[in-house]
Amino acid sequence: MRRIKLTVAYDGTNYAGYQVQPNGNTVQAEIETVLARMHRQPVKIVASGRTDAGVHALGQVIHFDTSLQMPAERFVKALNAMLPDDIHVKQAEEADALFHARYGAKRKEYRYYIRKTEDPFRRHYAATVTYTLNLESMCQAMKLLVGTHDFTSFSVTKAEVEDRVRTIYETEVLEVDDEIIFRFVGSGFLYNQVRIMVGTVIEIGRGKYEPADIAQMLEARDRRMAGITAPPHGLYLWNVNYEKVD
Repeated sequence: MRRIKLTVAYDGTNYAGYQVQPNGNTVQAEIETVLARMHRQPVKIVASGRTDAGVHALGQVIHFDTSLQMPAERFVKALNAMLPDDIHVKQAEEADALFHARYGAKRKEYRYYIRKTEDPFRRHYAATVTYTLNLESMCQAMKLLVGTHDFTSFSVTKAEVEDRVRTIYETEVLEVDDEIIFRFVGSGFLYNQVRIMVGTVIEIGRGKYEPADIAQMLEARDRRMAGITAPPHGLYLWNVNYEKVD
């Protein structure tokens, strides 16, 4: 058996998330269905992590084991020929037998897009925030999220994991034309963590909180202390890195 690593992009608009579930179509189900047709038997795939309904990806990483002998790069053309148009395999490569898409990930990058004006062509790809935002305050708040912290206040109350300590290496806020982009690079992220951080920073931009309140929110370890959860459709899993972090 060989292990194949895929880098996949998808538009999450019409999916109930990445992970297979009883009700609703998912990205995982679509890919596994095509692989099963190719192999004439079920094939299980493992991803770097799941994304929620409406969330997009430019650099989701997946691995699977195969008995097929065709070159790894040919999986790109073969899979894309059968996958729906809103899922696209960007790269396929041979991986070490010990490679693991989820447990081997060292860094993940997420980006979140908001628009300052309504745009029907971007309504599924950026959240709309029409009120005035203080970009400087938002940048100050984002910097306070960098480091190793307990992010309990920025995760759902009933999280599946007990350890909520994560490390954020980089944050950034960019203003590009009529959009604002939030960028986060970290060791990993809790369920809804990025969306809660974005929602909180947006409320800081509105003046509901001060940038310095981020420190108090982290210290409180209480979801009620942080801001709203931003909607899913502005969020993108941008990149997953497997190289050792210095």
